[in-house]
Amino acid sequence: MAMNLSRRTALGGLLGAPLLGAARAPDPATSTILIRGAYLFDGTGSARQPRNVRITGNRIDAVSAGDIPVPAGATVIDGAGQTLMPGLTDAHWHMAAVKGVPWMGAEDPVGVALVFKDAERQLLRGFTTVRDTAGSIFGIRDAIDRGIMPGPRCYPSGAPISQTSGHGDFDPSDELPPTLGGAASRYRRSGMTAVANGVPEVLAAARQQFKRGATQIKIMAGGGVTSDFDPIDTLQFTPEELRAIVQAATDWGTYACAHVYTAAGVRRCLEAGVLSIEHGHLIDDATAAMMAAKGAWLSTQPFENGDNILSPAQMEKAHESLGDAGWRSSVGLAKKHGVKVAFGTDLFSRTAESRTENAMLPRLGAIFSNAEVLRIATSGNCELFARCGKRNPYRAAPLGVVKEGAWADLLLVRGNPLDDLRLLEDHARNLLLIVKDGTIYKNQLAA
Repeated sequence: MAMNLSRRTALGGLLGAPLLGAARAPDPATSTILIRGAYLFDGTGSARQPRNVRITGNRIDAVSAGDIPVPAGATVIDGAGQTLMPGLTDAHWHMAAVKGVPWMGAEDPVGVALVFKDAERQLLRGFTTVRDTAGSIFGIRDAIDRGIMPGPRCYPSGAPISQTSGHGDFDPSDELPPTLGGAASRYRRSGMTAVANGVPEVLAAARQQFKRGATQIKIMAGGGVTSDFDPIDTLQFTPEELRAIVQAATDWGTYACAHVYTAAGVRRCLEAGVLSIEHGHLIDDATAAMMAAKGAWLSTQPFENGDNILSPAQMEKAHESLGDAGWRSSVGLAKKHGVKVAFGTDLFSRTAESRTENAMLPRLGAIFSNAEVLRIATSGNCELFARCGKRNPYRAAPLGVVKEGAWADLLLVRGNPLDDLRLLEDHARNLLLIVKDGTIYKNQLAA
């Protein structure tokens, strides 16, 4: 959503009543929470250890196997032998992709409210940080970061950069692009997408996203499922255009990620310097080896039928984009060659009843150990997010880990997800405590 809170005062009416009565705004200097008697998975290891954890303000300031002193008035929570772990993360999220909201952008007060409500639901599913990989949501992110409304931390890409007839071109086929004398569509005017052709235009489009506050750049480098004019096998953007976008990102101290499925498309992106391959389900062995050699990430989604509601034409493209082996082939090749894997979901047209990230994450257990899956969804994703360098709005402290000095984003899970990842599916029952930025958003445990 292209919106600056200081200018869009109409949003104020939507923010009047708190959505979560359990939320507690901490005093950064004095507020203290002690979680004792839990078994800690710190986001980096392979096992749980009995630990006590203290939060002061919005940071973790003590992790100990022994007693930790707490001041009078502190909130003390008995972990009761349950699993304490970092908040979960999603590396391929579209915050504004909510049913009833125009594609990737909330342009009206009702749309804004729908996006905020969906962000609240995501936080209550235990996802405390996301990377938004296409959408006009800067104002939404700002409101969440300021504590006005509940939701996850967000690394926004802004408008995805697409060529004409690319995956981000949703204009009718009889409308000319501005380059050929046409008027800018509402998608472009509102910052939902950026259609650009040639080096000067793609440079301008990338720089515009940084002007708006993007932490990394998203490139549409191949055909997609939900767009009408781009077969899956197409290569999008020339090598020169791709290199120009990557150079613009590099000049800002950050990186580019690219939507692309095919091996040929992935190789073109890698040769241009793209760091994060979004999807990549059709890579082959040689391309996976090239990803490893380049130090690129596979930011993929363990898609299965029913994750997103698709039309018959989109279903056909979805099958083509995954191939007969589905997501397991590319993820298996990534593991074989030591490619770093990020977990994302790419869920859109979401409702309260839609399939969630919690249902998708345990599928990675078919390729990785449970500990590896949890590391991917916590410290691993956050390692990728931090590659935006000084564009990182949360760089003052680590994310995705439970250690002294880290941001206080924590979950207390009933049972042991290292033994059974499916515990995370029933988030309403099994997420006993949700803390983000030192604020308690859910607590089902007695003090």
